[in-house]
Amino acid sequence: MRHRMKKFGHFKKKDRDHRDSMIRNLLTSFFLHSSVVTTEKRALAITGMIDKLINVANEENQLNAIREVGSVLFTKESSVLLFERAAKFKDRKSGFSRITPIKYRDGDSAKIVKIELVEA
Repeated sequence: MRHRMKKFGHFKKKDRDHRDSMIRNLLTSFFLHSSVVTTEKRALAITGMIDKLINVANEENQLNAIREVGSVLFTKESSVLLFERAAKFKDRKSGFSRITPIKYRDGDSAKIVKIELVEA
């Protein structure tokens, strides 16, 4: 049964490990380039994680923040860029990203969106 399932949390024919690695790859690319072009479902899946990681990076205890961010992001460069960009959002609690629709993909008509950081 499909009761209480989020639309964007489950991807067809992908097990949990594949889904988690896909989300981690998207997050790593997002913080490296500050924007990613992807499908709407994947963008909605990483929006909550973006807010969580930026709030974790703004905590007082930097050692625990570094450890938690390192467990989610794949590269050191993306973690360093996250901490640099998170300093701009000290006074905010959420709403760090913006999703802008671009077009529908040829072939399967999936909605392509651009997710980017909001200027502080």
